[in-house]
Amino acid sequence: MSLNHIRPWRNIYRRESRQIMVGNVPVGGDAPITVQTMTNTLTTDVAATIAQVEAATEAGADIVRISVPDEGSSKALKEIVAESPVPIVADIHFHYKRGIEAAEAGAACLRINPGNIGSEDRVKEVIKAARDHNCSIRIGVNAGSLEKHLLEKYGEPTPDAMVESGLDHIKILQDNDFHEFKISCKASDVFMAAAAYQKLAEATDAPIHLGITEAGGLTSGTIKSAIGLGNLLWMGIGDTIRVSLSADPVEEVKVGYEILKSLGLRHRGVNIISCPSCARQGFDVIKTVEVLEDRLAHIKTPMSLSIIGCVVNGPGEALMTDVGFTGGGAGHGMVYLAGKQSHRMDNDRMVEHIVEEVEKKAAELDATSAAEAQAAE
Repeated sequence: MSLNHIRPWRNIYRRESRQIMVGNVPVGGDAPITVQTMTNTLTTDVAATIAQVEAATEAGADIVRISVPDEGSSKALKEIVAESPVPIVADIHFHYKRGIEAAEAGAACLRINPGNIGSEDRVKEVIKAARDHNCSIRIGVNAGSLEKHLLEKYGEPTPDAMVESGLDHIKILQDNDFHEFKISCKASDVFMAAAAYQKLAEATDAPIHLGITEAGGLTSGTIKSAIGLGNLLWMGIGDTIRVSLSADPVEEVKVGYEILKSLGLRHRGVNIISCPSCARQGFDVIKTVEVLEDRLAHIKTPMSLSIIGCVVNGPGEALMTDVGFTGGGAGHGMVYLAGKQSHRMDNDRMVEHIVEEVEKKAAELDATSAAEAQAAE
């Protein structure tokens, strides 16, 4: 990772893990932490599912997971994979034939629990299909579906029970000389999930898929995920994440990126720094930010924008951002570019002007990146 020697308190030391490939996307090792989501359309509705995959990709998803519960879904998966701009993970539960069919259909990864798909021979068939089709595997342990013998042993779902389940599944794959796998141990309880992931991180060098499962709706689920995933990522644990929300998959991607952006682990799009507003504000901060978030959603270039209602904190925040606006008086405020005062702007023209300045700055940054890349060739 790139260390910050000026502000060492910002450094996050990621856990060392093996790297695997999910299609053309590396997961683990020194690869960027990837963001995933899952479609909620019927897989057999190919057009709707492809549309949702494309929307998630546009929002920044690196990988998308799709349920494959029946033979019809397996057939549809082949069409979906062919049209998908990102690698597809096939979500498989219990029926080993769906795993084989998904691998044959071009899935980049199978989400399974090897111990839950039948006899040893059936497990071997799925592993062979994965190997033959360059398909990785995610072992997906969930507190809500632990094996009966582990529930009897521990009395209830516990972090130790979850880790034991995960290690049992890992052994099945390793005994079959299959090592292209990652693992998750999700729970809806933030404490349980965090404890399980910490234990898991010490017990294996496999890439770890982070998630707080069944986290809830957009607001409550975002908060639970930010607490659980944020703390684990801060500790250096996690190679790929999925925020599980009872909301549009695009919202899962947005929240996932915001968590990573807040920790400096991924950078994509405009990071808006804004005040909560108060009686000192020189313009309607809340409405302005709401509009700007929508108007700037198309920008993928990593950059920062400060929108501050008054001069108390505005100039200081603007020093650290690419573009800034600070409210003043008499219906106008100050525009900052690259941390320096640039010019005044009337409040009624502010939004359009800020969008123009951000788009201009994004183009400059893109041109600089392209020139640096060409020079490095």
